Amino acid sequence: MMCAYMAACGGGDVVLLEPNRTLGRKVRITGKGRCNVTNDCDVQTLLRHIPGDGRFLYSALSRLSPRETMVLFESLGVPLKTERGGRVFPVSDNANDVADALARAVKAAGVRVVRVAAKEILTEAGAVTGVMTASGRIDCGAAVVCTGGLSYPATGSTGDGYRFARALGHTLVPPRASLVPLESDDPWCAELQGFSLRNVVLTAYDETGRALYTELGEMLFTHFGVSGPLVLSASAHLRDFERHRYRLSIDLKPGLDEKKLDARVLRDFEKYANREFKNALYDLAGRAMIPVLVRLSGIPPEQKVNAVTREQRRALVTLLKQFPVSISGARPVEEAIVTAGGVSLREVNPRTMESKRVRGLFFAGEVLDLDAYTGGFNLQIAWSTGYTAGQAAAQR
Repeated sequence: MMCAYMAACGGGDVVLLEPNRTLGRKVRITGKGRCNVTNDCDVQTLLRHIPGDGRFLYSALSRLSPRETMVLFESLGVPLKTERGGRVFPVSDNANDVADALARAVKAAGVRVVRVAAKEILTEAGAVTGVMTASGRIDCGAAVVCTGGLSYPATGSTGDGYRFARALGHTLVPPRASLVPLESDDPWCAELQGFSLRNVVLTAYDETGRALYTELGEMLFTHFGVSGPLVLSASAHLRDFERHRYRLSIDLKPGLDEKKLDARVLRDFEKYANREFKNALYDLAGRAMIPVLVRLSGIPPEQKVNAVTREQRRALVTLLKQFPVSISGARPVEEAIVTAGGVSLREVNPRTMESKRVRGLFFAGEVLDLDAYTGGFNLQIAWSTGYTAGQAAAQR
């Protein structure tokens, strides 16, 4: 919609092919239905949140920066607010307002929305001449592929853009999941299914012990492993499960260093001195987590608290500060918020988003080999590349 709007504003005769009954279906479910429109930061900060070749975006972001994106949406009737970490949301907390504003803008600009899917992009002598749909051919001098990746296939992101690109000679970086829940073989994850943690610090490590990500926030145990905001963010840093082994460490008590936590545990043990160890942790952890902590601590469940040694207590403190979760892989790409990989950036002009192989062929958004961490950065990539491609396609 951003691309179609800009192409129409640039004087183009624009057709938007959308087989879904509703425009902006994926936008409507982003940010848990709130839509994290962008991040209120400068361009350099945004580029630091892109793990791949962020330099490709310099030109697109110079045309539509995060701040300019905010001005644009407010001009379209969507008041915005900025929350923790620079995350920008509609004041209404309703993603539908963002999608509806774009839909109104597209209509007002004269874009014709055709409810049919593209089947093939037609070319002659190395240039786009039309698009074949289920209802017939549409002649055109420019075609922009804004199909998304493979995540959330129910919204229409079923990989069609990759197929179009490959058929026209483009190289694809193998698509993979990013911002996705993680799987673990640790039995305690399934035992804790549905148990959530708040105000914990999650750190992700590779097999060398190098910290790849650390952040304070929320997460959730599931039947397959772990999920939630912290885990989704961490997953974007775990780029190659075939070559590396990853693990997570959870600081359950980030407000206390080990010395202060040890003193806190000692006070609790003095309070419950005559209880069995398994019944002495209710002030330290959630009820569902206690059996797991007892087992992993190595302290016998029936041992009296007054008999717990200093070494045993230290082992418990270490466990509370470094609760382990091994990672065996990521969930399927269909469950990911974002698809990494896609059309190789080497084959796309960063100033226009036009193919270097086919004249009049453009790409924008998630179909490109571009993805970012959480915080509104992925949508900003979509807005800026769509804006740039729309302007250039109109000129073409």
